[in-house]
Amino acid sequence: MRVLGVDPGLTRCGVGVVEGVAGRPLTMRGVGVVRTPADAELGLRLVAIEQGIEQWLDEHQPEFVAVERVFSQHNVRTVMGTAQASAVAMLCAARRGIPVALHTPSEVKAAVTGSGRADKAQVGAMVTRLLRLDAPPRPADAADALALAICHIWRAPAQNRLQQAVAQNRLQQAAAQNQVQQAAAPHASKPASHHASKGRTA
Repeated sequence: MRVLGVDPGLTRCGVGVVEGVAGRPLTMRGVGVVRTPADAELGLRLVAIEQGIEQWLDEHQPEFVAVERVFSQHNVRTVMGTAQASAVAMLCAARRGIPVALHTPSEVKAAVTGSGRADKAQVGAMVTRLLRLDAPPRPADAADALALAICHIWRAPAQNRLQQAVAQNRLQQAAAQNQVQQAAAPHASKPASHHASKGRTA
């Protein structure tokens, strides 16, 4: 499984590609940051992010894209920029038919470090260890992108089993409902019998 992790942001959008399967050593295929100037017009910044992500998709051909789920922050301006960059990443993946998964920061931290409250330094240290790197990726946005990819690889089997169970349950419910409808159909289609009564003559 090859996953492109995206840590969305307008000024720095972290990107990282990890390959492997759960339970086995993982391999980093690439890591970096798509940057945009803070004084540029918003539309141009989003175009730059799109172009940067498209280049990563072209080069690495990931099977999945994992994006950090945007959550509420005190700084509304920051969360808006994050949400906009996140939408661009999802659009790029969807346009190519690549499945997109969203993971919250706490999910990623828990998957990589064992604690949902780990700081960026701890995440970077564990990413370095898990991928057998010489040093933590810089800036932290790049390390976070790799952590997102690792999180998805490790969580995907469980998520797939859950999705399969949900799908199976829906099929069973649909089949049961169909049986009920078929059982009721003969009674509904059977014409009602009419008893004609003879009128009395005076």
